[in-house]
Amino acid sequence: MPMLQLDNVFASYIPGVEILRGVSLRVEQGEIVCLVGPNGAGKSTVLRAVSGFLKPSKGSITFNGKSIGGMPPQKILTEGITHVPQGHSVFPKMTIHENLLMGAFTVMDQKVIEQRLEKVYSLFSWLKIRSKEKAGNLSGGQQKIVEIGRALMLEPPLMILDEPSLGLAPKTMSELFENIRELNRNGLTILMVEQNAREGLASAHRGYVLELGKDKFEGTAKELLDSPEMAKLYLGGSTDEDSYRRRRGRWA
Repeated sequence: MPMLQLDNVFASYIPGVEILRGVSLRVEQGEIVCLVGPNGAGKSTVLRAVSGFLKPSKGSITFNGKSIGGMPPQKILTEGITHVPQGHSVFPKMTIHENLLMGAFTVMDQKVIEQRLEKVYSLFSWLKIRSKEKAGNLSGGQQKIVEIGRALMLEPPLMILDEPSLGLAPKTMSELFENIRELNRNGLTILMVEQNAREGLASAHRGYVLELGKDKFEGTAKELLDSPEMAKLYLGGSTDEDSYRRRRGRWA
């Protein structure tokens, strides 16, 4: 049984204007699954439907075998799905420490909160060193790590990331994706939307390509990166193998 499964999901923001038009996908425990595709394809809408911010008009969404389609966000959060949204969502006038504590607002046991806080600090040691700094003074990449750390305070089985690299410089983006892979190696399952298709798929196990609200391609990350059709439509005209050969000096 997949950890997360969507079957023929339709959803809209305006009645009668469907953004999702029959999306089906699955996320297995321990995977990173990346959704890619052009603007307006419905990628972020899929995440909102999973997180409860948008109610599907048709189809089913199940998490560990339990139907969650149409549940309110608070309920889905308690089921074990956290959502790190697109852009920046830190509380800028609060410290890093205070921002992290906000992620545990549903946890009543102070001892548990402290234990989870130490786990986050052990994953990202610089957060502890700079814990008293205002979050609004951090760089974009650093703020994204605070957002991820805040989401980890609930120890979710599944984390949703919406465009985590948005607005980041190449070096910062590379560091962020390494952090994401490390979280996955530590057992976190991740469903991610990423506009930078090549970087997102390079960090994933499997991927889906959405177009006009439907899943057009599906495969392992390597299959998608090496697909000539994918390269033509979404990867700037070159496959992952092409890029490798260029780096090796085999092509002019």
